[in-house]
Amino acid sequence: MNSGGHVTISGGGGREQVHEKNHTPGSALAELRARLETGRVRMRLNQTQLAARAGLSRGTVHKAFKAGEPVPTTDTVAALARALGLPVGELLALRRTAADDADGDRAGPGRPVGEWDPYALEVHLAGAILESAGGVERRLLPGYVAREHDRLLAEAVQGAEAGRSRMLVLVGESSTGKTRACWEAVQPLADQGWWLWHPYDPTRAEAALEELHRVGSRTVVWLNEAQHYLGDPHAGERIAAAVHTLLVQPERGPVLVLGTLWPDYATQYTTLPAPGALDSHSRVRELLAGRIVHVPAAFDPAALAKATALAEAGDRLLADALTRARPDGRLTQDLAGAPELLHRYDTASPAARALLDAAMDARRLGVGPHLPQAFLTDAAPDYLTDTDYDQLTDDWAERAYAELAKPVHGKHAPLRRATPRPQRRPPSPTPTDNPTPQTTGPVFRLADYLEQHGRTTRPHLCPPASFWHAAHTHLTHPDDLNNLAQAAKARHRLQWAHHLHHRAADHGSTHALEHLAGLREEAGDRAGAEALYREAAARGDTYALDSLARQREEAGDGEGAEALYREAAARGSTYALVVAARLRERAGDRAGAEALAREAAARGDTGALVVVARLREEAGDAAGAEALYREAADHGSRDAPFLLAMMREEAGDREGAERLARQADEYGDGRTLVALAVTRERSGDREGAQHLYQQAVECGHSRALVPWAVMREEAGDREGAEFLARQAANHGCTDTPVFLVQRRLEAGDWESADRMCQLAVDHGEPDALMRLARMREQAGDREGAEFLARHAYDHGDPDARLFLAWMRERAGDAVGAEALFREAAERGSTQALEGLANMREEAGDWPGAEVLYRKAADRGYEASTALKKLWPFGLDPDGTPTPPWQDGAAGG
Repeated sequence: MNSGGHVTISGGGGREQVHEKNHTPGSALAELRARLETGRVRMRLNQTQLAARAGLSRGTVHKAFKAGEPVPTTDTVAALARALGLPVGELLALRRTAADDADGDRAGPGRPVGEWDPYALEVHLAGAILESAGGVERRLLPGYVAREHDRLLAEAVQGAEAGRSRMLVLVGESSTGKTRACWEAVQPLADQGWWLWHPYDPTRAEAALEELHRVGSRTVVWLNEAQHYLGDPHAGERIAAAVHTLLVQPERGPVLVLGTLWPDYATQYTTLPAPGALDSHSRVRELLAGRIVHVPAAFDPAALAKATALAEAGDRLLADALTRARPDGRLTQDLAGAPELLHRYDTASPAARALLDAAMDARRLGVGPHLPQAFLTDAAPDYLTDTDYDQLTDDWAERAYAELAKPVHGKHAPLRRATPRPQRRPPSPTPTDNPTPQTTGPVFRLADYLEQHGRTTRPHLCPPASFWHAAHTHLTHPDDLNNLAQAAKARHRLQWAHHLHHRAADHGSTHALEHLAGLREEAGDRAGAEALYREAAARGDTYALDSLARQREEAGDGEGAEALYREAAARGSTYALVVAARLRERAGDRAGAEALAREAAARGDTGALVVVARLREEAGDAAGAEALYREAADHGSRDAPFLLAMMREEAGDREGAERLARQADEYGDGRTLVALAVTRERSGDREGAQHLYQQAVECGHSRALVPWAVMREEAGDREGAEFLARQAANHGCTDTPVFLVQRRLEAGDWESADRMCQLAVDHGEPDALMRLARMREQAGDREGAEFLARHAYDHGDPDARLFLAWMRERAGDAVGAEALFREAAERGSTQALEGLANMREEAGDWPGAEVLYRKAADRGYEASTALKKLWPFGLDPDGTPTPPWQDGAAGG
């Protein structure tokens, strides 16, 4: 393009056509604003909406469009162009002419800083979240957290702005944020008209060596991965010399040279050679002297706190990464490694992918992070197709593990060998008879990102038979086995659930013994259940004795139950003391009950004293009850002052009740003041109630706003009720607006009800509207129920889809119901699958119903009675019905 020639766009036949046109600064600015305005109108955005889309302030956008205001900055023009889907380079060219920028005709390499995309400068992709601006999708950058090295970078940039050429090289491990730090540092230079040059083509070293002598002033020289330049065996030393010359010639400055290096390269280039050895990096060493800045591998607590604040403010990428990287602080590595890990998973060999699928399923179903190699190897085969399985070689596993061990950014690997830290516990005088078995053989750890990816993409899949067989054969940790047993049961794989529970019990799990005992109870085998409970108790599980005692109590054997509760209490169960005290009190042994209650209180559980006191109160012994309540309060019970206050109120001692309520408030329990207020209100003393509500709110108990607003509504003060409802919602108490929604619907005031609905959803409570919707339907108000459900649906409540689908079904609208069920099912709802299956069943389509019921089972929908009816012995891992098998767990 000739000097002064710029592009302009004119409409023709509904399409944009590009022409060259010479501009003065004034005409260039006018055309720039005209094209921005045309783009805004075409996208039907007002300036406020455009500002939000472009990430700019409303004032900045207003000035960019308004005649008479200064030329907008490079960053502003670039952001607006991207948001409106306009060509960034062309608008920046207009902006340069409008600013009468002499740099528009510069001959040196590079282009304006504002025209560069961070990913073109090798900033790592972070996650898979896309943002759309003007119909153009681009990868979203996570928020940036400045650290100590950013301060040094900022000083270098400021020095360059002041006219002094500077150079810095950031040294750190892979994916520690070096390139992103450089990108953030140069952004202020965009407004100053600086250019940036990234030597790259045909090779980095050749481009640098050929063009360094042409670099003009106010240019950033971008030497990312500087080993490609400075470490080149043929050109590295000459490039170092050329950069040195560029930095020390005042007439060529100011320039800013930024580079990045891994620590190994920095050490290699800066270490003096041994005496007599060839010095291959003398010029590079001189260039780097005093110009290296180290970047830490992990975020320190202060940086993590800043990242957390950005995540809480809505940064989805940081929030996602913090779920995995917070413990070790390697946040940038996680952000950079995620896309590459996903790529490695998608392109893995069939055997390697089978290992990853097995590892993903193990983690999402509850197996601990250290996965035994023997388990993964035996679990993998059924994840392979018949063709891939037939092509396995004898060394398939070794090759697959080697493939998955190759690291990506920041030392991540899809599946890496791990070394569990030994557990170091203080010596116990009474070692357990059943210590947790230790895993033998190598163990592996799945990359956190792939673990999360598996939880997101595989929840609808039930692992194949080889997975369950490998788990039963190789896993030994009771928690792993119990978790898998529960996962199998939830997926109606009853036979595997039974065997995994038994294996967990064999490896010391008292929880598994209790579960098996419960199954024996359900089957009517009381003797077998008791034997299992006693086995669990012998292994130190006092809850097993509690369960056994409860079984005796329910069977009417009070004496046997109490004996077992006492045995559990002797083994340390305070819950057993509470129950035993209750039994003694009901049996008339007040002294025995009090003794057991005091023993529980001495162990830190004041609940027994309160339980006995309430029984005394119910029996009409007010004095005895009050004495025990006071004793419980002296032991620190928060319930006792509340119950005492209620007693005083019922006895007519209003002053004493308020005194006790304030005492309870000192413990942080504001419900007593609220309960007294409710009592006063019911007795007709609204003035006294309002006084107590006010007291509770002033003491910081915002929950008091809820009944207070209700009282105002019932008194006819709708404006006062709404005022209190808004206050309550601002404090997180959304019950009040929901209650007012109900009252307004009952009164036929749909406008006011809509206003209160919006208040509830604005405070993040669409589920409260769903609770009310169910109430309205039960009351026969179908219109009101659907009104509420639609509000919740519009604000993303997944339950609302199901509710509306059921309403449509009950109203006879099968087509509408099915559409809503399918929408909910696509979003992961197992209940929606059951709803669809029910519809298929009612239509006589049993094969279609069974397919849907199987899908629900695969997703872990154990609540469905249809599964038990259809397949009483469960399903095999492949979804076929399990043949009858003899065991109490299956009922066969």
